[in-house]
Amino acid sequence: MQVSEKIQKYAQKLPEHLQIEALDFIEYLMNKWKQEADEDADWTNLSLQTMMRGMEDEPTPEYTKKDLKVSFR
Repeated sequence: MQVSEKIQKYAQKLPEHLQIEALDFIEYLMNKWKQEADEDADWTNLSLQTMMRGMEDEPTPEYTKKDLKVSFR
């Protein structure tokens, strides 16, 4: 049985006022999870921006097969 199925099974046995409380808690967890994901994305973007600062005008190297030191075939 999936976790979501277990949650649904137990929630159906609760009185309505406790179902509402459970729903409030699930919504709290969803908001917390979304906020943490947004903060992680913000830190990742900041790290990349900081790392690349000053490199905007540097030329991009052009690599060819001659630049390979090891070939995996």
